[in-house]
Amino acid sequence: MTAEHLKPLTSLRFLAALWVVLFHYWPKLAVDFTPGVVAKGYLGVELFFVLSGFILCHVYLEAAGEGRFKYGGFLWARLARVYPLHLATLLGVGALAGAATLAGFGVDANVLSWESLPANLLMVHAWGFAPQAGWNHPSWSISAEWFAYLSFPAFAWAAWRLRARPQLAMAAAWALIALLYAGFERLAGFPLTQATIAWGALRIVPCFAYGCAVYLTWRAGATSRPATATLLSAAALIGVVTCAALQLADALIVAWFGMLILGLAGLKGAAGRVLSAKPFVYLGEVSYSVYMVCVPWKLLAVNGAARLLGLGDEHLPLPVWLAVVAAIPLIAMISYHLVEKPARAAMRAFADRRRGEAEVPALA
Repeated sequence: MTAEHLKPLTSLRFLAALWVVLFHYWPKLAVDFTPGVVAKGYLGVELFFVLSGFILCHVYLEAAGEGRFKYGGFLWARLARVYPLHLATLLGVGALAGAATLAGFGVDANVLSWESLPANLLMVHAWGFAPQAGWNHPSWSISAEWFAYLSFPAFAWAAWRLRARPQLAMAAAWALIALLYAGFERLAGFPLTQATIAWGALRIVPCFAYGCAVYLTWRAGATSRPATATLLSAAALIGVVTCAALQLADALIVAWFGMLILGLAGLKGAAGRVLSAKPFVYLGEVSYSVYMVCVPWKLLAVNGAARLLGLGDEHLPLPVWLAVVAAIPLIAMISYHLVEKPARAAMRAFADRRRGEAEVPALA
């Protein structure tokens, strides 16, 4: 099985990023209601986390189980994937906040939290090491992802041993989600799905484990029949939208995420061709940039539009709000091609050169 089979999952990444964007931007729209689906948009991060567990198992589980996994190379590849854009947006937010302050715009004092800067630079700001939610706040989830990358051998070890028992893996993942969500809220006083800098590293654990279990289920052929994959995809999408619209439990929606991923991973036919089309796959490829630029752009565009229109409450009229939101994918494409993609290629080329030099025998 190759990544070619997973193009619908790449397209799904854009929908997850768009869901998060709507969650962040809806409060800036001049309306007095919030649809339930939008209000649950913070769960787009959970969808990313489940996808991450699935994809990393798809790419690396076989090598890990057979002893061919190279931890250092894995970490470098993941660092190349996330760190350049993380650093660029962090610096961008710092520059924007500084310029906005000088220009007289209102900026949250925590945005330029110098005490939180070291943790942000080291990508450990979702591990409880950052005193404030400063800089590019959505990057807390990248810190959580980094935690999962560092601990991937543990997830792979468990997944490999359960590879012949995917039903048990799924049952264990569902139990972990239910118990951890209920237990955390009882102890902390707020849902784990709303944790960011304090407990964000814990927030990824049940979702990443669930993604690994979903991969084992797909690997065992659960959606190898096109009709099964199509029906499961449709049912899961309806389940996610319905549960979100009705504001049902987050754990239930997260459970549907796994079913959606399982269905889409096996999707073929007309629906599979649509989600595998180049435009949708491309949007999925720039989804990380969409997610990372949405708050810096919000800081710039919403403040600027409100100042130009003389809006004291920053609630934008619908046409202006739509224009601001529609610009996000375009800005993401620019950051993808100018920062994310070339920096990733440069870091991987550097690793390849080092590997090649290490393989050249020393002269006698």
